[in-house]
Amino acid sequence: MKTFCGRANPTTGALDWVEESEEYDYHQEIARSCYADMLHDKDRNEKYYQGIRAAVRRVKARGERVVVLDIGTGTGLLSMMAVTAGADFCYAIEVFKPMAQAATCITERNGFADKIKVINKHSTEVTVGPDGDMQERANILVTELFDTELIGEGALPSYEHAHMHLVKAGCEAVPHRATVYAQLVESDMLWKWSQIQTIEVDGNKLLPPSAVVECAGAPSVCDIQLSQVPPESFTSLGPICTMFSVDFSKPVSSAAQSYTAQFKAQTSGRAQVVLSWWDIDMDPDGNIVCTMAPSWTYSEPRTYPWRDHWMQSVYFLPAEKNVSEGEELSLIVSHDDYSLWYSLTNSEQNDVKVAQFRTCCTCQAHLVWTRPRFGELNDEQRTESYVNALRSILKPDSVCLSVSDGSLLPIFAHLLGYRKVFSLENSGMAKQVIEQVLHTNSLKHGVQLLGIRPEQLSVADLEGNQISVLMGEPYFSTSLLPWHSLFFWYCRTAVAQLLQPNAAILPRAATLYIVAVEFRDLWRIRVPCGTCEGFDRSLDFRESWEAEPHPLWEYPCRALTKPRPVMTFDFTQCVPEQPINSEGTVPFTGRGCCHAVVLWMEYQLTEDITVSMGLTKPVSEEGACEWNPHRKQGVFFFRSVRETSGNGREDLSYNLTFEPHTGDIKMDFSVTEP
Repeated sequence: MKTFCGRANPTTGALDWVEESEEYDYHQEIARSCYADMLHDKDRNEKYYQGIRAAVRRVKARGERVVVLDIGTGTGLLSMMAVTAGADFCYAIEVFKPMAQAATCITERNGFADKIKVINKHSTEVTVGPDGDMQERANILVTELFDTELIGEGALPSYEHAHMHLVKAGCEAVPHRATVYAQLVESDMLWKWSQIQTIEVDGNKLLPPSAVVECAGAPSVCDIQLSQVPPESFTSLGPICTMFSVDFSKPVSSAAQSYTAQFKAQTSGRAQVVLSWWDIDMDPDGNIVCTMAPSWTYSEPRTYPWRDHWMQSVYFLPAEKNVSEGEELSLIVSHDDYSLWYSLTNSEQNDVKVAQFRTCCTCQAHLVWTRPRFGELNDEQRTESYVNALRSILKPDSVCLSVSDGSLLPIFAHLLGYRKVFSLENSGMAKQVIEQVLHTNSLKHGVQLLGIRPEQLSVADLEGNQISVLMGEPYFSTSLLPWHSLFFWYCRTAVAQLLQPNAAILPRAATLYIVAVEFRDLWRIRVPCGTCEGFDRSLDFRESWEAEPHPLWEYPCRALTKPRPVMTFDFTQCVPEQPINSEGTVPFTGRGCCHAVVLWMEYQLTEDITVSMGLTKPVSEEGACEWNPHRKQGVFFFRSVRETSGNGREDLSYNLTFEPHTGDIKMDFSVTEP
């Protein structure tokens, strides 16, 4: 079977699909998925175990043989719980073949081979009968088919089919029910992730296109660690509302439905955003509850059970709406078989037609720019840095070329007075979005948008001019790790013959920084599974270690070393032919558990202006870190946790090599004692 994996290619700025060999280890994908986080979610596992034991007792009390159906078994944990609780037999369904193989291995290792049958199929393909996959229908349905949005992994269709074909009427279900909650808020911080604001450049106001302002936005949910959104960054306009519940022990419908919660506005403001999460009751009486509520809803936030496989959801209303204190409001949630969406009306508007289909982007901007990218474009401090840098290198006859995806920098350059401004926009959709911005602000002829790649650019495309200013943010939509934006360097090399001898390059250089950290919670996603609820969950494979992208503003950590610049890339020169190597040591200055090394880029726009894609403030004396909320940082997890004393006895050793022909950086880190 052929396997294709997406790989960002910094030399071309493209996402390449690489065909892996027949020996490709799928377990790499398992190891880098959310399974480890789930297995370390003690609250989830304990609640499931309690619910399963209670369900088995109820079925036995009826004098029935206990047959369990576990849909989406993963590593087989819930099936092993069921058999340990007294189930007579368990059918464990897992559609992903490598995961099904892992479940078979784990259940056999734990001595359940005669009680658990792993079925490598989608649940809708499972048959029941003497010659079927299942000999009989189950009387307990155990599932973990949920995502942050609750139904995004197809829970409703799977439950619907199971009740019709795989389980008995009146079966027990674990979980028994799910309940969705929501709260209407005003938040400038969150709203900036959905709409472009007016941007001021040198006394000129750059207005967003009306098509973008009036667009309902991206249809997908925004899932984040809502506990890291400080309560002072939003204003609650209404109470936390119970929107709807689903009883999984009864037949479930996947048909589109809508539910309404009515309330009086608690204060006046602009209704912009809905914050949402859900609970699951593991038993009919609601005594065993697993909640996804953010930490600031707890009377004791320190008791909040952290998890990353289930987070919280942010939904952006189709348009912001002014509400007055005491006004009667109706918050409406609708869903199809895979997604939720919200709308808001006045309670007296009984004739409002509820959308039967989720909203979608009609302006294309929400397809070109991700939500963090919207936030980045709306960052006033960042805009000021780029404008000041552009102003400092401006000359009356400047001819500027911009290389970045969907960037506003070329418009800034025109507003500052650059004589000619060209922008490479290889994406037709991004080109159309920038054209909308230019048209809205009567700047249609201020920037020439070229839908070609850097290596295709000619003097004719530049109307006979040579480039005096080459600029980029840099930002490219295919970049995953910080150094993937070095595509700007490859673009600079491709257009070298079109540059004036004294051309200004902005940014002039990029510097790769590292810092060793102790995570408060994120370490859980990579620590070995070992045993879980008394079951051996270890697998006989070894994950290859490499950096992975994470938005660290959502994951608090503490620095154990001083940030260290380890590699600089000089954009005033072309990409070298030979690799760039950097090795050395950094002393540990903090005491704690070293979980990982964080990597990020800082761009030197000019000699005096630098923008950071990582730390936005100096590390505090206690090691507290504040991260750029618009970009992901690279995280290299250690295979095992290392205690550090912080008294100079240990060093962080690093060895990094930039490979010009691939654009990638090979790296190795270790904790050593001098």
